[in-house]
Amino acid sequence: MRLPCSLCCVLVAAWAVTASASQRRPVESDQQILIKLERGWNDAFYRKDVAFIQSLLADEFTATYEDGSRGDKAKELALVTEFNQQVESAIQDEFTVRVYGETAVVWFTLRLVGIRQGKRSELTLRYTDVWVMRDGRWLCVSTQSTRVSAK
Repeated sequence: MRLPCSLCCVLVAAWAVTASASQRRPVESDQQILIKLERGWNDAFYRKDVAFIQSLLADEFTATYEDGSRGDKAKELALVTEFNQQVESAIQDEFTVRVYGETAVVWFTLRLVGIRQGKRSELTLRYTDVWVMRDGRWLCVSTQSTRVSAK
């Protein structure tokens, strides 16, 4: 009688551990985390969520914009604050993520549709963002956008 009771307790404990493990969220890969950060940055830009974007940018952040001009973290945050265009859709796709130890490069395409200076506008940009791992989280140190010409 003692053996079946012990076996039953072991089986119940094993089932409880298995059930608990199956309820945990799966661990995300660095690639998944970086894509989520890129999407969050894009969404935060249109919501003017300066605090969220500030949390993503390293202090030495440098941007090279589609017109060839450069900016730092302060300029990027100012652009968020000043943004006043009507965006109907902003679709990010064609993600490629490469992780090199504590550094990662993310390439993606952003397709924007909206009203710009009173006229309907469609714009496609390609981005290259460089991220570094610091204190257990990814921070963007550089971004470059290039406008894709209409065919």
